[in-house]
Amino acid sequence: MQDMTFGPVLSDSGTIFSFWAPLQEKVLLKIEGQEPRAMTAGDNGWHSIGVPEVGAGCRYNFVLEDGLAVPDPASRFQPDDVHGPSEVIDPAYAWQQTQWQGLPWEEIVIYELHVGSFTPAGTFTAMIERLDHLKNLGVTALQLMPINDFPGRWNWGYDGVLPYAPDSSYGRPEDLKRLVDEAHARGICIFLDVVYNHFGPDGNYLPAYAPIFTDKHITPWGPGVNYDGDQSEAVREFVVRNAMYWVDEFRVDGLRFDAVHAIEDERKPHILHDIARRTRACAPGRSVHLIVENEDNNADLLERDSNGAPAHFTAQWNDDIHHVLHIAATGEDFGYYQDYANDTSKLGRALAEGFVYQGEHMPYSGKERGMPSTHLPPTAFISFIQNHDQIGNRAMGDRMAASQPSEALKALAAVYLLAPQIPMLFMGEEWGAKTPFPFFCDFNEELNEAVRQGRRKELSRLPGFDAEDASDPTAQTTFNSAKLSWEANQQDGEILQFYRSLLALRKEKIIPLLRDTRGHVARHSSQGHVITVRWTFREQNLTLTANLSAEDVKSPVEASGECVFTFGIQPGNQLGPWAVAWHIESR
Repeated sequence: MQDMTFGPVLSDSGTIFSFWAPLQEKVLLKIEGQEPRAMTAGDNGWHSIGVPEVGAGCRYNFVLEDGLAVPDPASRFQPDDVHGPSEVIDPAYAWQQTQWQGLPWEEIVIYELHVGSFTPAGTFTAMIERLDHLKNLGVTALQLMPINDFPGRWNWGYDGVLPYAPDSSYGRPEDLKRLVDEAHARGICIFLDVVYNHFGPDGNYLPAYAPIFTDKHITPWGPGVNYDGDQSEAVREFVVRNAMYWVDEFRVDGLRFDAVHAIEDERKPHILHDIARRTRACAPGRSVHLIVENEDNNADLLERDSNGAPAHFTAQWNDDIHHVLHIAATGEDFGYYQDYANDTSKLGRALAEGFVYQGEHMPYSGKERGMPSTHLPPTAFISFIQNHDQIGNRAMGDRMAASQPSEALKALAAVYLLAPQIPMLFMGEEWGAKTPFPFFCDFNEELNEAVRQGRRKELSRLPGFDAEDASDPTAQTTFNSAKLSWEANQQDGEILQFYRSLLALRKEKIIPLLRDTRGHVARHSSQGHVITVRWTFREQNLTLTANLSAEDVKSPVEASGECVFTFGIQPGNQLGPWAVAWHIESR
């Protein structure tokens, strides 16, 4: 079988172009300023050609039999967006942090951000100016929402169509490499959010020349990606090598895989297992962390080997922890929140065991959800009180800080930032930002109108939705409203200092407990509004006692050992409203 080489390869004599297009008998290569050249058809649908004296900077398209000019599906850069020509990129880069090997997982504190709205300029380069702020905060990993090339001027990133190309609105590939280098200089990892469950609708030329989709599997976006049907081998390689590409060429420290429950594959090994194994193998000696978003709560993906290392994936975004903490602060019980409301024990279970639903029937979905997760270490779960989905899919894209009292938000932060799970902040949370984060996109006008109507229909079922006040997701004003207001960030503000102190305490007291979580045990109990969770590690016990409500419960804190943190504790060691106490005790 012909070697599967995705994207152009530079050599001393020129550039070799390869293109997998099994649905096309003939393909032309069109380099700007030159006459089209016929590519040589090889085995298994591959077309290739070597062009002398053509190198980095040249722009090119592939021309199909009907005359349609398409970008390279493995384009490294699209200077004129997804419908324009691709640019040949020289992968060489003068890395400064050559000894960087990453960080152990237990030291990770994640900060999720959207590149386009994180700074006024919305670029990789502009992000560098904020790295010292994040380092001083105590963040050790940045998780960038998808950066692969998407259509238009703004997008959340989940509508990407060219997975090898950083979006040109954020900068060039070398700008991303410099961001990674500068982050490593400050001891900060870079994770990328990648989307392998679908490709966006605008600028998606893949079906014109390759069997990229299959009706065998149906997803929320239409036919599934062809990971297990006829001619699926090249599709699998396209995706696996994309994951390897980011880790190898850009030296990112990990990937977050979007909605893996929508990735169906009947082959062995499963495409997800293949990605995990080969991505780690391409970076020997480095710590590579792989995160999943999985609505099915499939614990098998998170299993550990005999040494406590991940067999496949490092951790999962734990929506269950978000839901119980969100309900505690807001009292909201609509939609899926109803299955977590009015039951303090669910909060205890999420903190102690990971998943709230471990195979039980979930009324909202009407089916059983999840698998047993008690045996997994707490570091197999990522906890958060906000993320892009949980804010952006609200009727008005509003953050909790816009409506909830600061005491409630501080109590939630004191729980999830000090718990043994891996914490994740959403950009601006650390100073109580009130700027919304609505959904935004910029397609062609026909798709834009479909998005407007679809969002109105979807959001009309949510409390707080008003069609008169609802933002247009395709408007520039909506995108601009999501940009963080750094001028309003008081560097010595109360909430920012609170977050810094919690993360400093986490580094000093909690992370040492997580060096070896093999054999850990966690138990939880609840009485009224009060929960108690006790984690037993090899040498020490960690105990949380909390009243995550506005009620004055007048219940004493009965934990023993060193008190490492308290918030909202009243005289007589009583739990007042929004009270949190953490204790550590030697065994």
